[in-house]
Amino acid sequence: MDILDHLMLGFSVAFSLENLAYCFIGVLLGTLVGVLPGVGPLVTIAMLLPITFALPAVPALIMLAGIYYGAQYGGSTTSILVNLPGETASAVTCFDGYQMARQGRAGPALAIAAIASFFAGCVGVLLIALAGPLLGEWALLFGAAEYFSLMLMGLVASAVLTQGDVVKGLAMVVLGLLIGIVGTDVNSGLARYTFGVPELSDGVGFTVLAVGLFAVAEIAANLERKEAREVYTSKITGLMPSGRDLKDSSWPVVRGTAVGAIFGVLPGAGPALSSFATYMLEKKVAKDPSRFGKGAIEGVAAPEAANNAAAQTSFIPMLTLGIPTSATMAIMLGALTMQGIEPGPQVMISKPELFWGVIASMWIGNLLLVILNLPLVGVWVKLLRVPYRWLFPSIIMFCCIGIFSVNNNPVDVYLCAMVGVLGYILVKLECEPAPLILGYVLGPLMEEYLRRALLISRGDPSVFFTRPISLAFMIATVFVLAVMIAPAVRGKREA
Repeated sequence: MDILDHLMLGFSVAFSLENLAYCFIGVLLGTLVGVLPGVGPLVTIAMLLPITFALPAVPALIMLAGIYYGAQYGGSTTSILVNLPGETASAVTCFDGYQMARQGRAGPALAIAAIASFFAGCVGVLLIALAGPLLGEWALLFGAAEYFSLMLMGLVASAVLTQGDVVKGLAMVVLGLLIGIVGTDVNSGLARYTFGVPELSDGVGFTVLAVGLFAVAEIAANLERKEAREVYTSKITGLMPSGRDLKDSSWPVVRGTAVGAIFGVLPGAGPALSSFATYMLEKKVAKDPSRFGKGAIEGVAAPEAANNAAAQTSFIPMLTLGIPTSATMAIMLGALTMQGIEPGPQVMISKPELFWGVIASMWIGNLLLVILNLPLVGVWVKLLRVPYRWLFPSIIMFCCIGIFSVNNNPVDVYLCAMVGVLGYILVKLECEPAPLILGYVLGPLMEEYLRRALLISRGDPSVFFTRPISLAFMIATVFVLAVMIAPAVRGKREA
């Protein structure tokens, strides 16, 4: 009955006019950025982050969450009609979705993508409602040592599970940790890594780093790419899928939802990896794997269910443990901390209207997305023809205005430009920026828990290995590192 009472509280919060309006704005923007290739939810959330400072915490998080899971919906439209994923997690949908469109079945492909996304989104929200309180109660047993070990495991996992070289991923984590400790030390009052610049005494602002690293750098990288887009121009008819389509896609949707729900709570995995994993799973269990890549509806249903389920369940560790599993979740974590809220198990106790209001709004948002995506397909097709070079000046302008408005400080704008150059260099060096932002967000928290644990143990570092839960996290960290590094070492020896 407790969960039902909490959900009733959540829906009473979510159904307020203000929160409904911001939920609608969030899912509308999410669909828009999912449809437009080269923008993406990460860029949009980073760009809109300064605006949320003027909002209460609940509508701010509802809007940011709507952008995130709404982009998973919108990305499928671009993948099916243009063969160009609007969002990374929708890349797999291109394989069969675009082939269905070329065969004159764009309508059923779009409908199945929307149905799969809606089902997976609802299941994901249900899992948050069921698992969140249980995980939160378990996390109340954590002390400083356990939190430090958990954050260390999360950072290592995010580094080794990202695409590319493991060493580069770990280097990005370390760089994020170093940027996170810039500023005045809380305990000693001494300046660290400020290089005599007074504006750095409060540290590098989260909005400065997020906007520069993702929005500015991503725009610069996208401008280099060619804009060859072959938009599906035939009239889209017959949106309702046939009974055969529904039968063929039912079990793939269920399997995709299960895979996505698991991958969503893993650091560094997220929607993109879950969609690829479930696509490979469907090819293995299919009676005729040769159909995939030629317009198999299972190749649309399963990945779309997986990426939406992962998008929803990624909120579980962020809200209950304060551990972001992706760069987008790290930005949301930063948005919460800037509102004066420390994410973790205490959120459900101290801010129940926030936790349950956001959960209830996700159900409403998933319903709004179905209403927005299918009837407005014609509008999204027209937007696909907008050249990206027309969009980037307005995006840069909004970024500069947002950064300046936070502190009314022009230095922040210059610093954002410098971070943008750094982000562009990292893109050219094939270094994932996601571990960097995770290291930046978790770095100060890790330092605080490290100091607190050593203070309690009177300087004895064995406290991290003598407490059972902390020891389990440490063993898991070593195991993840060993699993990822061992094949690389073995390959070098063979060479």
